[in-house]
Amino acid sequence: MSVTPRTGGSADERTGLHVAYGGAVYPAEEIARGSAYELFSADEVAGFEWAPRPGGALPWRRFAHVTEVSAVHGAGEPAEEPDTPLLVPLHRERGWRDVHQLAQQPTAAGDPLLGAVRASATIRRGTRMVKVLSARQLAGYVRGWLPHGFCYREHDVAHLRTPATTAVLRGDGAGARDGSEVTYALRWRAADPTDYDVPAGPEYAGLTRLAPRDRLGAAVLGTGFVPSNSQLIPEFVTRDFADLPMPANATLLAYPAEGTEVVLYTYQAEQRGWLRMVGPQWRHLLAAVPGLSPDQEYVPTGEAPRATQLVGGYAGGEYEAVADLPGGFRVLAMTRAARYPVDSAVRRLRYARWRGVSCLVLREEAGWLRLRLCRPDPDSVAETGAQCQERGVYEAWAPGAEVVDDRVVDHPYDL
Repeated sequence: MSVTPRTGGSADERTGLHVAYGGAVYPAEEIARGSAYELFSADEVAGFEWAPRPGGALPWRRFAHVTEVSAVHGAGEPAEEPDTPLLVPLHRERGWRDVHQLAQQPTAAGDPLLGAVRASATIRRGTRMVKVLSARQLAGYVRGWLPHGFCYREHDVAHLRTPATTAVLRGDGAGARDGSEVTYALRWRAADPTDYDVPAGPEYAGLTRLAPRDRLGAAVLGTGFVPSNSQLIPEFVTRDFADLPMPANATLLAYPAEGTEVVLYTYQAEQRGWLRMVGPQWRHLLAAVPGLSPDQEYVPTGEAPRATQLVGGYAGGEYEAVADLPGGFRVLAMTRAARYPVDSAVRRLRYARWRGVSCLVLREEAGWLRLRLCRPDPDSVAETGAQCQERGVYEAWAPGAEVVDDRVVDHPYDL
């Protein structure tokens, strides 16, 4: 793909962004810093949808990933380092279509070519991650849930912006069947690449063997890619399906049917709550969220139980810390003067074993422990009676007296 800077080219190119797609050039708007583009046309074109904007002269549009366009004219200088794209090694007999077919076959999980393609999609500190949510899940995050389970790099899914196209990314099992006219999502920056795993290989083979009655959402293929007949999307999971500390300035988003991105809330780390950002024009998007008032400007998470904590070292002591990327890690403090950069950072969480199954301890109530399975498979699900909460996430209550090897573990970050 070629990129023409905004300062070069013809007068038309200097007055706006244009993208070459399918042998033609269209006016466009950049999405997610060039990860995708919204293309516009005055005339009907195959693959474009009728979506007129008030006062606009180009009523036809479509979303295209950056890998689908051949040239970009009038692009500005990137403000930050872009994420690594999926790369297919040059091969005499196999092309992109062959890789997609392999990615949809669980038996191809060990294919060297597929492994090389999957390894090209990496997470670095500060990578923007996305988790697509239902209205019920959005309500949970507003009240204190933390990022966990299956998620995606924003770069790989930036072109999927409507309820119909994001259905494949939902993990609650409803997908497009619930008839929702809005998609919700959580977006945050990755604090460290070691917080994430690729759900592929022998470690995650158990997920591929779970019966449909025991799971929610799409089947896990074990190739590291989303099940889709048209998309090649790499997927990730949080390490051991653990909760991750919520970074500063994480956002809760909505995408109505027209594909507009609406920022609903931003996370205020010091106040432990979500600040409403959406104006009156879009507050109807919150009407379907259970138990949430669209007029409530600030929603505290309060004392919601947390299964993990970011701990920072400063001046010889330990303090609760927060990831405030791309700036770094700092002490979590209400007063700005006390928000010191930390010298070290670890993600602290609690593990245990129950009935021979390795689990995370989420919380404790009246002598019972809420556990989440680290590596779900048919045997461990049957042994513990764990219930599927969302795609890949299985939880159960266990009597505290039966739990063994209960321990607190620190996962250090390399600063």
